[in-house]
Amino acid sequence: LDEILAHKRREVELRRAQRPFESFEAALASSASELRPPLLARDGDRAAVEMAPSSSFSKSRTVSAIRPFAVTLRQPGVSIVAEFKRRSPSGGELRPGASAGEMARLYSACGASALSVLTDEAYFGGTDADLVEARQASSLPVLRKDFVVDAYQIYEARAVGADAILLIVRALTNQELRDFLDLTRHLGMDALVETHSEDEVRRALDAGAIVVGVNNRDLDTLVTDVTLAPRLRPLVPPDCIFVAESGVSQPEQIATLYAAGADAVLIGESLLRAADPGALLRSLVAAGAPRGARV
Repeated sequence: LDEILAHKRREVELRRAQRPFESFEAALASSASELRPPLLARDGDRAAVEMAPSSSFSKSRTVSAIRPFAVTLRQPGVSIVAEFKRRSPSGGELRPGASAGEMARLYSACGASALSVLTDEAYFGGTDADLVEARQASSLPVLRKDFVVDAYQIYEARAVGADAILLIVRALTNQELRDFLDLTRHLGMDALVETHSEDEVRRALDAGAIVVGVNNRDLDTLVTDVTLAPRLRPLVPPDCIFVAESGVSQPEQIATLYAAGADAVLIGESLLRAADPGALLRSLVAAGAPRGARV
């Protein structure tokens, strides 16, 4: 992870030189509207849906109107966030020849609730063009999955049409996490705040995270422990949205996460490697379908 973050900081400096920070502010400032899309707010022991006044960043002729990511994942049952990525450091090339638009259409048709698109190029082979293509091919909200180390990337995400971004607790200081969450909401987007330990879950909650993810894969060792998310689930209060990430590939695992109280699961590699990703996704969606009240 440290290697990726160091590379990302250099990459952001290069991009900032090519397109100054102020150009994003100018483009987004032209996107005035009266309301943001529905946002989830921490409110006691429940998730409140609010329509918040926009500071001017929601709709535009040039910037896509935001699709609600958090609200979508709050639906009954276990929502599936289906991911497109070209390769990974641990898995290599995942589905040669596949396009982001093709997979987005397939995911949408087979029951996914939201999309995730890797836009890191150096380590995952992705680009912002993949996100744009996926979003144009589907009506689902799209998470821009990248390694955020600078506020520049948050403005950049909104400018390319992302509905939500990933913030990795391990990659940020407490102050950066709070500031980046505030900026994300200011721009009308949601943030999936990723954790991998009890301490990181507490840091996410202290910073005001609404959507809390637990990555079963250690980003330093790349070792996956699928029992981690269920173990950490009790630390996340019911007014937040809990997302399990990595290592999930079977309907039985979705059923286990359903019983543990997960709201959503982010799945990428298993879908992209499957002989029939549509059939696998349909089986995962069926396993997460609501079955009455959960304890």
